[in-house]
Amino acid sequence: MSGPLTGLRVVELAGLGPVPHAAMLLADLGADVVRLERPAGRGLQLGDPTADVVLRSRRSVAVDLKTHDGRSAVLDLAERADVLVEGLRPGVTERLGIGPDEVLRRNPRLVYGRVTGWGRTGPRAQQVGHDLNYVGLTGALHAIGRAAEPPPPPLNLVGDYGGGSMLLVVGILAALVERSGSGRGQVVDAAMVDGVAILSQLTLALRGMGAWSDERQANVLDGAAPFYDTYACADGRFVAVAALEPHFFAALLTGLGMPLEQFPHQHDRASWPAMRTRFEEAFLARTRDEWAAHFAGAEACVTPVLSFAEAPRDPHLAERGTYVEAAGVVQAAPAPRFSRSTLDRPTPPPVPGSTSVAEILAQWSEST
Repeated sequence: MSGPLTGLRVVELAGLGPVPHAAMLLADLGADVVRLERPAGRGLQLGDPTADVVLRSRRSVAVDLKTHDGRSAVLDLAERADVLVEGLRPGVTERLGIGPDEVLRRNPRLVYGRVTGWGRTGPRAQQVGHDLNYVGLTGALHAIGRAAEPPPPPLNLVGDYGGGSMLLVVGILAALVERSGSGRGQVVDAAMVDGVAILSQLTLALRGMGAWSDERQANVLDGAAPFYDTYACADGRFVAVAALEPHFFAALLTGLGMPLEQFPHQHDRASWPAMRTRFEEAFLARTRDEWAAHFAGAEACVTPVLSFAEAPRDPHLAERGTYVEAAGVVQAAPAPRFSRSTLDRPTPPPVPGSTSVAEILAQWSEST
């Protein structure tokens, strides 16, 4: 095992959404992650669990948290670990006897990372929800989509991962840095609503400056501007156009065969309807890949919109190794990249419960 987090021991209480993703990120960076599975399985399953590459590069132990032995196993592992991550509803780990007070009493150096959707305080703290609910409360969902249509679900990238797992990992790493000086662990309390709010900071700044309207598709970055949008091509596929700066906009017009004099004032909103119509007509004249080849090398910020199936075959992403294949499953490669540390190739998701608590404790005791 290599990577900048080599030697870091992480206990993951199995869950959905941000916790397994955060644990994957830590494992990708070299941490030794042990996932504690419920004996009955993983709850919500949308496909073959052996292909669930979010669970890659760690070991799995079956632990029943409702039993005395299960709770003792968590405390024993946490005593030898550096980090514990959990995403249960507020108060659950406390009721089970494996909350921060109990764990930090056994291991004062441990970083106890926890993530919820609504947060641990406030009137919604005990309310059920999923990514779409959390994003909806923050204002971010209201800003996404076309003006005449309901806001579309932005996958689960914004709440679960951007606002959840990424914020949790940042907090865990910050707490580990602080521990290097203080010698003490602490609780990291990440909430998806807080994380999405942080992700929305530029939009909030623009709104504060009077440069952003709460009306959907009325702003430069939300699809109102014809030079920052997607367009259908002759084959029914799409290109992304992001010609924000004047010189990129000029290159876009040139590439589309339009004289610069036709739209001399890029930010004149009165000209945007006609500009959009001309762009729509122009892009329908060729296929997506023909346009991609046409704009290759031009500083017009025009690129193809690829599917998940197509993306790994893109020459740029292929050369960088952005995607890898492990055990027959295409997946994102570990990232970011480091000048000295080497990240291992991911290993397949473990068979649930394939490792024992005793085996982990013995190994961690030997390397203490």
